[in-house]
Amino acid sequence: MNLDYQQLIPEDFSDASRVWIYQSSRIFTLSEALNIEKILEDFTGDWKSHGTPVKGFGTLFFGQFIVLMADEAQTGVSGCSTDSSVRLIKAIETEFRVSLFDRMNLAFLIKEKIQLLPLSQLEYAIEKSFISPETLFFDNSVLTKGELMNKWIVPVSSSWLGKRLFAEGE
Repeated sequence: MNLDYQQLIPEDFSDASRVWIYQSSRIFTLSEALNIEKILEDFTGDWKSHGTPVKGFGTLFFGQFIVLMADEAQTGVSGCSTDSSVRLIKAIETEFRVSLFDRMNLAFLIKEKIQLLPLSQLEYAIEKSFISPETLFFDNSVLTKGELMNKWIVPVSSSWLGKRLFAEGE
C-alpha cells in the first residue's frame, strides 16, 4: 500500500494550520469517495469565519480518512466555523451511513491493509502478535499540518498509544 500522502497536502498552508481527522468505520466505494471529495471541495471553498473566508482544505485519504485543514495564519477559525465543519461531517455520516466520530476504533496498517481495531481488543492483538511496536498506526490525534506531515502514520511505539501499551518494556 502506498502511504505517500504528503505530496497531496497543499504546500502553501502554514505548518501551524489546524487539522481535523475523521476516520470512517469502513472504506468508501469509489463513487462515494468522489462524491465526498466534491462535498469537501464545496465546503472548503465556501468556509467562513465571521463572514471572512477561511483558507481551507479538505480531502479523503486512503478512502477512509477525511482530513480538514484551516490555515489560521490567514483567518482564525471560530467556534461557529468549527461547528459548520462538524455539521458537514455529521451530514456525511448520515448520507453514507458510516461512523466518523468513533474514537474507540483505532486504525493500523496490517499486511498492507488498513485494519480497524476496537480499543478493547488491543491487548489481545498484542498477545497474538497482530500488533507490535513497529506496526504502523494512524494517529488521528494530530492537530496541525506539521504533525499531519510527520506524525500521522507512525510505528505504534512512536505514538501516544505506544507509550501507553509498551511503557513497561513489552
